[in-house]
Amino acid sequence: MSKIRYVLLLSCLVFFFGNVTAQEQSEQKKQTVLIQPPYLKAGDTVAIVAPSGILKNRNDEVAQAVTLLKSWGLHAVVGKHVFSKDDHFAGTDEERCEDFQKALDDPKISAIWCARGGYGTVRILDKLDYTKFKQNPKWLIGYSDITALHNQFHNEGFQTIHALMCVSLTKDLNDIEYTIETFKSALFGKPLGYDLDYSTYNKLGNAKGQLVGGNLTILHTMLGSDTSIDTTGKILFIEEIGEYKYHIDRMLQSLKRAGYFDHCAGLLVGDMSKMRKNTTPWGTSVEQLILDALSEYDFPIAFGMPAGHEKNNYALILGKEIELNVAGDKTLVKIRE
Repeated sequence: MSKIRYVLLLSCLVFFFGNVTAQEQSEQKKQTVLIQPPYLKAGDTVAIVAPSGILKNRNDEVAQAVTLLKSWGLHAVVGKHVFSKDDHFAGTDEERCEDFQKALDDPKISAIWCARGGYGTVRILDKLDYTKFKQNPKWLIGYSDITALHNQFHNEGFQTIHALMCVSLTKDLNDIEYTIETFKSALFGKPLGYDLDYSTYNKLGNAKGQLVGGNLTILHTMLGSDTSIDTTGKILFIEEIGEYKYHIDRMLQSLKRAGYFDHCAGLLVGDMSKMRKNTTPWGTSVEQLILDALSEYDFPIAFGMPAGHEKNNYALILGKEIELNVAGDKTLVKIRE
């Protein structure tokens, strides 16, 4: 074989098998049915870990979380490094990863409940090994910075629970009674669904698809990585806290330019909390900002989902198929059995 023919053949093989690999990776992200970890039952064990920010003076909330789990007949184990300190973080990257990996690997653990968010989860993502987890799947629970882990679990093929964390618990749990009820229902496999008040900003329509998403900033920072999610045929949920409106617009524009919304089935908007005021006013509400940024898409958009950084943070099962019905009088979010 001549050298030229050999090079051409080699190039074709590289091109062909390279495309197959990319296609396989894409198909993995688009799995139609994600694995649902077993719902919890009395006697099961929940691991409490801190993969992100430091838990300074938060011992009471973690103790309260343990008490809550026990009241449901569950056992709780607190990670060795939950109260460790390494500047901004709950211990070094290695310590936080150690606790999380141990919870992933332990077949006696049925759920992993994150104590808090903040920042830091992204620093351990590429250190985690899901080999033993796949033999004994368990629920991941958290929100905010934990969105990075929700994305990774999704791409590994597993459902997760977007819900309150240990530091979300208030001194008087009656203040968040329904939020806790939805969390318990998600854990124990009871029906979930929400009847949301009508918003004048809603974009009417019906959609079905896997629910994906979480914190907008984290979704944005995952772009271009293996932890970014494919939203094709899916309903995207977003929430945010402490951002300028122009930051919200910038992130939406970046996601849009990356094709994030091109084949999206619908958008469910949660809390946009503690929006910061810029010296130059944006000029519209954050709801109108979102509508304007996504004006060229025809999928339904529902506002007012009580999920995110407010006291009422209702549980959602990410990776599970839902029905989103945005009507002229209300919005129904039905999490399908």
